[in-house]
Amino acid sequence: MYSLEDLGWCKYFSSQYETSKTGSEFLPARVTEDNREIYRIVSATGEFLSELSGKLRHEILGRADFPAVGDWVLASLRESERRATIHRVLKRRSKFSRKIAGRKTEEQIVAANIDVIFLVSSLNREFNPRRIERYLTLAWESGARPVIVLNKCDLCENADELLRETESAAMGVRVVLASAFRGDGIAEICEILQAASENTGASLTAALLGTSGVGKSSLINAILGTPLLETKSIRAGDDRGRHTTTTRQLIVLSGGGVLIDTPGMRELQLWDAGEGIGQAFGEIQELAARCKFRDCKHESEPGCAVRAAVESEALDVERLESFHKLGREEKFLEAKQDAAVRSQRTKELRKMMKSVNQFYRDRGR
Repeated sequence: MYSLEDLGWCKYFSSQYETSKTGSEFLPARVTEDNREIYRIVSATGEFLSELSGKLRHEILGRADFPAVGDWVLASLRESERRATIHRVLKRRSKFSRKIAGRKTEEQIVAANIDVIFLVSSLNREFNPRRIERYLTLAWESGARPVIVLNKCDLCENADELLRETESAAMGVRVVLASAFRGDGIAEICEILQAASENTGASLTAALLGTSGVGKSSLINAILGTPLLETKSIRAGDDRGRHTTTTRQLIVLSGGGVLIDTPGMRELQLWDAGEGIGQAFGEIQELAARCKFRDCKHESEPGCAVRAAVESEALDVERLESFHKLGREEKFLEAKQDAAVRSQRTKELRKMMKSVNQFYRDRGR
């Protein structure tokens, strides 16, 4: 059995529970697994399989309103059946979101109420600083603190060189060299989890994010000291990963802290990441303040401090190109979101007018 504090319960959620109209009827629990709208939740009295109440399902407007792994919910528990019904999702303290894969413009929440995001990258042919910048952008936007974990350092001859390259692409972010096989960096990761837990009085929640094959499940097994999660080897031909984790799941650590394991992501599109871009590229933002024009796009304008830094090799040109690319993607997504909102409003207006017209037709009979 776990206490609510072991699961990450804190004043932010208890204040919502105390002021909730349903607080006396239902009990708080945390979502540990989501499998096609069947949720595994854990409370102070154990684990339960649960589903949404009809009222909550009716109130949900979009995909992001559904419970996600890491969410705190209020539920009615049927102890004898080990079943539950979720009636309310408490307001999130943080969330890591991306645009859902495909053409549809909709938010997908990967993990909720997280304090630290371990961005895992492997030191093989899949190592890509530009991908790390993309993950960092969304990590900063989430409200959680990012930590980069460079895994499989035991298989890399130039690990120190790649460490310096990563630190250059992630200014101010802690970078850990790790090897799930050899044990490098595991103590440092555990220290991050436990130190934060001691400071807050409640367990810190961390999520591991990265592409398939970077070794997230192996890292969790090393942290736990036991082979809890299944692992698979990468493909020998191209170092590409195989999906091992297929659903998001929450794991409570005996030494303190909560870990959320996520499936490897082949596609990571931005979602509402304007501020995250600014934080991920902090040195470009600082240089931009010295540009001659406030609306400088850092392309060909005179008096551009950013371009001057590139020409003097004080700023990596690839980093500026990545900044431009993510900025264009964010603007394109904003335009698609605006179009989607207009389309939804048009549908709602047509539905309302249809109801009004039907009312007057019935009245005239």
